[in-house]
Amino acid sequence: MELYDELVARGLIAQVTDEDEIRKMINAGKATFYIGFDPTADSLHVGHFMALCLMKRLQMAGNKPIALLGGGTGMIGDPSGKSDMRKMLTKEDIDHNIECFKKQMSRFIDFSDGKAIMVNNADWLLDLNYIDVLREVGACFSVNKMLTFECYKQRMERGLTFLEFNYMIMQSYDFYMLFQKYGCNMQFGGDDQWANMLGGTELIRKKLGKDAHAMTITLLLNSEGKKMGKTAKGAVWLDPNKTSPFEFFQYWRNIDDADVIKCLRMLTFLPIEEIEEMAKWEGSQLNKAKEILAFELTKLVHGEEEANKALEGARSLFGGSGNTANMPTAKVELTDGKIGILDLLVSTKLAPSKREARNLVSGKGIAIDDAVIEDPNAQIEINGEVIVRKGKKVFLKVTG
Repeated sequence: MELYDELVARGLIAQVTDEDEIRKMINAGKATFYIGFDPTADSLHVGHFMALCLMKRLQMAGNKPIALLGGGTGMIGDPSGKSDMRKMLTKEDIDHNIECFKKQMSRFIDFSDGKAIMVNNADWLLDLNYIDVLREVGACFSVNKMLTFECYKQRMERGLTFLEFNYMIMQSYDFYMLFQKYGCNMQFGGDDQWANMLGGTELIRKKLGKDAHAMTITLLLNSEGKKMGKTAKGAVWLDPNKTSPFEFFQYWRNIDDADVIKCLRMLTFLPIEEIEEMAKWEGSQLNKAKEILAFELTKLVHGEEEANKALEGARSLFGGSGNTANMPTAKVELTDGKIGILDLLVSTKLAPSKREARNLVSGKGIAIDDAVIEDPNAQIEINGEVIVRKGKKVFLKVTG
């Protein structure tokens, strides 16, 4: 199976502008493509994971990735999929986040010997003259057309700032610059980026002529990735200091039955034929498929050693052996060897507030060493360590 057909089979391709030409370029390893990452936090999360896996997959076939870090666009904020304006970041915050992104991306993409490029759009966006932008770029965009795009329509009732309205122009300008500076002939992005990406393609053709080869592909990246990347109370990070390898493994081990095969197709590098055989599995066999998914993704992000530790820890824990060696650990402050259950839950971040901690306890959602805690005023004695269970799937070893 050729690469483009494999991407389709894995459920990654949503829309394209010129399928025959795109198929030809990708299969021949002739695409120089970019995917953008706005540095809104100090770690990549699972919502970025599909994009990174795609870049790795395309690079393995000889195509050249450009990882575009949004040092400039990150100062504006993309309104796509947002109900409110994003918190404004300082330049110092953005620069710090970019450095964190660079380290994590290198685990997925080979930047040696010009096989891939990492660039920051602050290098051109921050030096732009406003009048020049209006004359040279703004004249290429129709406000009437922009307002028909879903990314703007959904914000019109709640309020869309002029700052955010310019995001499409800035993203389009990125493609225009990458096309000229690095020969970037293709852009990828999530399905909520389609309007922004079309803007980039149109800008290149209007400024450089209709024969300029600039193509767009949108993937089921952001809609699926954002759903996968968010838990009830926060993101699943790729940084092991924010989401431990064990927690990362458990996240994938506990996904819904309906999502496991889809995730195996989109995110792992297992042969598609092997995954299609797993698609026939039912009942308890799906737990094996989830374990395979969790191991493969943990290995990809954190390395095989950590993946093996997480696998052994999970099997020991759920197999009843009580081996907690590889379980995430938190330390709390004790008074006379004890701590209140609500303080324990908040200090270990198992609950964001005492109110929510109280609700967890009242709902019988917390157990200490397999004993369900029902009294929100309970004092927990810790002599060495205890195992805290939140719900059925979240475990934490707590020491004093």
